[in-house]
Amino acid sequence: MARFYLSIGANLGDREGTLKRAVALLDANPDVTVTAVSPFYETPPWGKEDQPPFINGAVAVETSLAGPDLLERCLAIERQLGRVRHEKWGARTIDIDLVYSPDEACQTQTLTLPHPYLTQRAFVLVPLRDLVPDLILFGRPIDDWLAQLPDTDAIRRKD
Repeated sequence: MARFYLSIGANLGDREGTLKRAVALLDANPDVTVTAVSPFYETPPWGKEDQPPFINGAVAVETSLAGPDLLERCLAIERQLGRVRHEKWGARTIDIDLVYSPDEACQTQTLTLPHPYLTQRAFVLVPLRDLVPDLILFGRPIDDWLAQLPDTDAIRRKD
C-alpha cells in the first residue's frame, strides 16, 4: 500500500458539501482508503484571481494503485461531481490534485509528483500541515515553506 496526499478544493456551488462528497467517493473506492481529512479552509483564488473564494482541504489516502491510476480515479470523481474544465486555474465545482507521496515520485505527461506548485501554494500547504505537521519537503520542514509565502494569513479555517 502506498500513501498519497491530495489537495481538494471548490469555489462553485455547495463548496463544502461537494468536498465532503468527493472524500466519500474516494473512500468508497475498493482500492483506496481515506486515512485522514484536514479541516477545511476558505482561501483566495490562486493563479486567476477574478473568481469566488475556494474551500480547500487535504486528504491522506492509502492505496494499492500507482499514482497515475489514482489520478484517473480522482478525475472520474471530478466528472461525477460535475467538473467541467473551461480554463486553467478557473472556477470549478471540484478539484482533486495528487500533491505528494512519501512512497512514489512520478513524472509523466499527466502527473508530476511531488506537485510542481506544492511549495508555492499556501492553500495546499496549510491543510497538508494539519495532516503531517513534521513533513519535510525538498529537505525543508513544511513550516519553512509556509513562512516564505505572502498569502498564508488570507487562509481562514472553516469551523
